[in-house]
Amino acid sequence: MLERLFKLKENQTDIKTEVIAGVTTFLTMAYILAVNPMILADAGMSFAGVLTATILVCSISSVLMGLIANLPYALAPGMGINAFFTYGMVIGMGIPWQTALGAVFISGIIFLLMTVFRLREAIVRAIPQAVRLGVAAGIGLFLCLIGLKSAGFIVANPVTMVKFGGFTPSTVIFLLGLGFTLMLENRKMRGSLLLGIIFTTVVAFCHGRLWPGTVFVVAPASFTATPDFTSVFLQLDIRGALAYGVMGAIFTLLFTDLFDSISTFLGVASVAGMVDENGEPLRFNQALMVDAISTTISGLFGTSSGTTYVESAAGVEQGGRTGMTAVVTGLLFVPFLWLSPVLQMIPACAVAPALVIVGFFMLRIIAQVDWKSYEEGIPAFFGLALIPFTYSINQGISWSLISFLALKILSGKIKETSPVLWVVVVFASLALYLG
Repeated sequence: MLERLFKLKENQTDIKTEVIAGVTTFLTMAYILAVNPMILADAGMSFAGVLTATILVCSISSVLMGLIANLPYALAPGMGINAFFTYGMVIGMGIPWQTALGAVFISGIIFLLMTVFRLREAIVRAIPQAVRLGVAAGIGLFLCLIGLKSAGFIVANPVTMVKFGGFTPSTVIFLLGLGFTLMLENRKMRGSLLLGIIFTTVVAFCHGRLWPGTVFVVAPASFTATPDFTSVFLQLDIRGALAYGVMGAIFTLLFTDLFDSISTFLGVASVAGMVDENGEPLRFNQALMVDAISTTISGLFGTSSGTTYVESAAGVEQGGRTGMTAVVTGLLFVPFLWLSPVLQMIPACAVAPALVIVGFFMLRIIAQVDWKSYEEGIPAFFGLALIPFTYSINQGISWSLISFLALKILSGKIKETSPVLWVVVVFASLALYLG
């Protein structure tokens, strides 16, 4: 049955290799179980409810990727997208989280239609590489900023806007966790981010017992609990998301997820050699369809948009070549449905190192920008700088696109632009106007 489903021999792999690859992918992305609920909790959502939604999205989406596309890619709520959901939409724009979930659902439906009519690939090809790189790096800095703030490493200052928060118990625990995680990462240890979160939580727990003045970790009455299917499940407000003022947020959700998923497909497929004679990823349209389904069910279940994770490359490096890898990864998330009290013990200062390191991973891509060219460097710079400085992914994407087109026009190279790019820039301008 497994041979018939996944064509193991045709892909020159076997069951043992695929299982090991699936476990490897799970270990490298399991940190999302702690990070995503903690970020969305800042939007006023239930930690346990978001955890249940996160697990369902991770599990169902990854299994669908394996069964529909037969590809070793796992999916989960996207880092960066969850930050925009909480700090951009709910806190920044004042959108109720129920309406924000409705916007996620609508963006998923649009994804599905774009995939069916093959518009998604056309839009991505029209987006300049410099814009993609700048936005990805800008989101990395944004995540780093959120991590440093949640650890108390940086705090608000009326004169300089921000300043170093001092050597408080929270920042010291954060630095210990960051150092430990970087040591594991430097040694190429699988699951380094997850192990770093566990280590930092243990340090925080010990601190509270040795110096009772500051308690970061409170042991739960029970280490297991029934999954929360009431707090956020099917609580989306679709009618509210159709309001005029939410259109800009939907645009940002669309394009952030768009860049994220396409970049992951192209990067991981290239590393694995899973491309056709034209260099296109294998079963690209089926993979995009699953990605769109993941975003749609995210809004229904109660979390920010699901997307394909670049951590899938870890499983590919272990030899994963078929959908069996993704199915194994998806199934490994299921037991955590009953472990929400354990995950709720994790303090913000223990998650912060993971956010900072993920931000570093995303920032490295900026080296690919041709900084000597103003037509590439300026748009990339706007994406890189404006996302963290304005605390808005929407601002970074929009100004990056607008500046690229403006520079092409001013340079007399308007013929190098495409009609699709013009349409995208119009929507970007509209997104700025709508907030």
